[in-house]
Amino acid sequence: MIRISAAGRDTRMTGGPMLARGRGVTVWRQIAEAIEAEIAGGGLVPGTRLPTEAALTERFGVNRHTVRQAVKSLVDKGLVRVTQGSGTYVEAKPLSYPISTRTRFSEIVVGQARDPAGRLLGHRQAGASLEIAEALDLSPEDPVVLVESAHFADGVPISWAVAAFPLPRFADVPGVYGATGSITAALTACGVPDYRRASTRIGAAVADATDSARLEIAEGRPVLVIDSINVDPDGVPIQWARSHFCADRVRLTVGG
Repeated sequence: MIRISAAGRDTRMTGGPMLARGRGVTVWRQIAEAIEAEIAGGGLVPGTRLPTEAALTERFGVNRHTVRQAVKSLVDKGLVRVTQGSGTYVEAKPLSYPISTRTRFSEIVVGQARDPAGRLLGHRQAGASLEIAEALDLSPEDPVVLVESAHFADGVPISWAVAAFPLPRFADVPGVYGATGSITAALTACGVPDYRRASTRIGAAVADATDSARLEIAEGRPVLVIDSINVDPDGVPIQWARSHFCADRVRLTVGG
């Protein structure tokens, strides 16, 4: 248990919490500082669920609104995440995410002793937009299948993406990806056992409502937007993708 002293220092004690109301620091900020100190000190490890709002209210002797302000400040700093219907969890350390000619999400995650997963969010057939047609060396309105997916490490959302694949060559991608959660497996099923990254463009944005829901982050948080094109061994473009990454959960490195 953290007790905040009148001098403003955090000390780990066995008694109940004490808030120094005369410090000149708002009560909700003191609560946030106390929880942040526990995270920094290893008392709350990544993946730990925070006590419930009711428990924090009782622990600090404050009302629910004050606790909500404290938790929101921790969410805004990227220290915790709120999972709807489940609770509030301490964020894991950022995932090191190298981008090279061979970028494979599952391999990257497994290489850091974390458990990868992919989830199909939806798919549809459409005519290629001008942007997608140019990326895939198609004519505008040529048929493509658009696949939306989300990607996780240890159950934590890392990114979501929309990808386009030329038809009819990749008609089976949605079904295979839905069953396996692996783009590599889906491409293999379509006769492309290996592929490479031909281009990557990295930008930044702030999270909108879609990012908030899919990445479990507050609107306004920073996101990285990565446009990429993959090609088969013959250099033929096979996939265009636009991925949205929670900027606090990855550290990008770009290599050969």
